[in-house]
Amino acid sequence: MLRKMYEAELSGLQDEILALASMVETSVLASIDALERMDLTLARRLIRDDLRINAKRFEIEAGLLTLIATQGPIASDLRHVAALLEINTELERIGDYAKGNARVVLMVAPLSLEEPVLTIDIMGRKAMEMLREALDAFVRRDVEKALAIADRDDDVDALYERVYRHLLDEIVRDPVQIEQANHLLWIAHNLERAADRVTNICERTIFTVTGEMREIDALAELPRDRASV
Repeated sequence: MLRKMYEAELSGLQDEILALASMVETSVLASIDALERMDLTLARRLIRDDLRINAKRFEIEAGLLTLIATQGPIASDLRHVAALLEINTELERIGDYAKGNARVVLMVAPLSLEEPVLTIDIMGRKAMEMLREALDAFVRRDVEKALAIADRDDDVDALYERVYRHLLDEIVRDPVQIEQANHLLWIAHNLERAADRVTNICERTIFTVTGEMREIDALAELPRDRASV
């Protein structure tokens, strides 16, 4: 009976984390939409909505800590709970990037450098696709998928480099654009960091399954069958 209660509570908290992830993904994509459409009303709403994300994060954290205190999980159970705590924090921080993007939208209006925004949009969608799939890999305890998702961080890095070089060229061509270019680079950097945090989530999947706490780069140096023990 106690075991069933524990599993039910843990499953419920994991579902709450998936709900938080959905909130975060929606906010990140909406922040890019606000940039593309110069929707200042949406940008202001996203800044306010970050409070909901923060509250959800703390509610989940309290539930997980209570679970540890009352149920005393051991071994793989404790790894699962510890991973959920870390993922919870990573999601809240990705939400902070959405809020930061929304603040930038208020700074750059009206938008004059439109072409880099197309690449920024691709960055955001790739990063959020990685996030969805990373959480699916965690739920399914799929180490191979987690490793493959983390590999795609290089694609987001390459897009960031493209935005950086384009904006640098714009500054050289027209130094008046330097302030707006810096603001757009800030958004691109936020999205690049969001993808990095997805990689951290992938590392938590590997930790939960294998018990090994390693960076993905270090795991990549191991034979794949060793990394998925």
